[in-house]
Amino acid sequence: MDEQTRNRLKAGTRVRVQQQIAARDYSWTADIRGTIVQYEQKPTGSWFAHSKNDKLWLDRLVLKKDDGEITTLNLDEFSRIDIEK
Repeated sequence: MDEQTRNRLKAGTRVRVQQQIAARDYSWTADIRGTIVQYEQKPTGSWFAHSKNDKLWLDRLVLKKDDGEITTLNLDEFSRIDIEK
C-alpha cells in the first residue's frame, strides 16, 4: 500500500474496500463498506517469517459496517481502498 493511502486511513473515515481471492482460473471479489474504527500494522505470530523482528507484519483495518457489524480486514497487494465522501 502506498504511503499516501496509508496516511488517509483515519478513524471515522468512510471507505469501500475491494478484496480479491485468486483461484486457479477465476478470482472471487468482495466489496466491504464501512467506517474505519482502527488501522494498524501488527505482527503475526508466524514463526517462519524472516522480516522485522522475525515476524510477518500485516496491514489490518477494522471497520464498522452500516448494520453495526465490526469486521477486521487483513489487507494485501490485491486490496483496493476507496475513500467515500
